[in-house]
Amino acid sequence: MFLGRSERASWQVNLFRKKASCIKVSIVILISMKKIEAIIAAVINNPADVLFSDLCRVCNHYFGQPRQQGASHRVYRTPWQGDPRVNIQKAGNKAKTYQVKQVLKAINRMEKEHGK
Repeated sequence: MFLGRSERASWQVNLFRKKASCIKVSIVILISMKKIEAIIAAVINNPADVLFSDLCRVCNHYFGQPRQQGASHRVYRTPWQGDPRVNIQKAGNKAKTYQVKQVLKAINRMEKEHGK
């Protein structure tokens, strides 16, 4: 089956749009990964000065959406039972330091066991 000139042009435009949307998605994923990596680097350097919203982004990335969520408290599922748990709370606009350290331990365990 042969396509006419206008049909080929339409097909090429649609193909270009699909490729462009895939490229945009890839760029967005790369940018968000860089942001997560930057947040984690900042958390490791100073766990006492972590914004609650930044810690939520990191937890959402590694553990998915929280299974329980309130205004100042979030509980995330982990593939294991017990510690390290991933429960985070606000202290002002910051996250509680001991919970930030628990999140870092959980991320390390997740990377070791599941390679994420």
